Amino acid sequence: MRELTFGYSPCPNDTFAFHALTHGLVDTPLHITPVLLDIEELNRRAHHGEFDLTKLSVGAFAAVGGGYRLLRSGAALGHGVGPLVVTRTPMSLADAVRGRVAIPGRATTAYRLLRLAAPQLEEVVEMRYDRILHAVGSGEVHAGLIIHESRFTYGEHGLFKAIDLGDWWERATQLPVPLAGICARADLHVETTAEVERAIRASVQYAFDHPDASRAYVRAHAQEMSDTVCAQHIALYVNTHSLDIGDDGMLAITRLVADAPSDAR
Repeated sequence: MRELTFGYSPCPNDTFAFHALTHGLVDTPLHITPVLLDIEELNRRAHHGEFDLTKLSVGAFAAVGGGYRLLRSGAALGHGVGPLVVTRTPMSLADAVRGRVAIPGRATTAYRLLRLAAPQLEEVVEMRYDRILHAVGSGEVHAGLIIHESRFTYGEHGLFKAIDLGDWWERATQLPVPLAGICARADLHVETTAEVERAIRASVQYAFDHPDASRAYVRAHAQEMSDTVCAQHIALYVNTHSLDIGDDGMLAITRLVADAPSDAR
């Protein structure tokens, strides 16, 4: 049995999608050791090829180079899934980026989208994604670029949406928003990589077929997230593109990587 390390996030979409694979519910000769980390931490560790399999922001693909190969299964992309820019008072994106903007990492797809939508962006401060809402609300920063479950809860913090970057991208390109993909280290044998892709697809399908099977695993890693937000999160980010990226998804990834400003590469 081949043992492989798999880095993915503790967010509900990942724990839901990969529960079956990491708990031996998928028929595969692979033994998977999961390592759950924030997406920006996964992006950083990919530079050193730390994990055999890893989730990566599409925004990190260029910097990682040929160290990893994108798999067609397990990805996070779709429609209505983009990051948001939020502020303490209603304002336009142009006004929002005139001050310090908190971002969840320079390698994230969210930052790449923001640089495309707001080339005048100047001062950014990196922080863990789950700190950004508080930073905006407290006045530590002028605006915040939010991802994951924060898109469902920013209103509870009394904040306002300046822009939905996913909507902006979809209107501009007529393509789904490519957030992240699952990648295999390039030095893995081609047969192993093919088995990984098959196993991940089977895990996602198992999640669709048995949606309650992963409930305890999802809740164990969801921190303070309510059941309602967990369900919204999963429904938004785990979709048909998670089974197979699809041709439009591959085109969206190529477009986003090619269009990014130099300082977002």
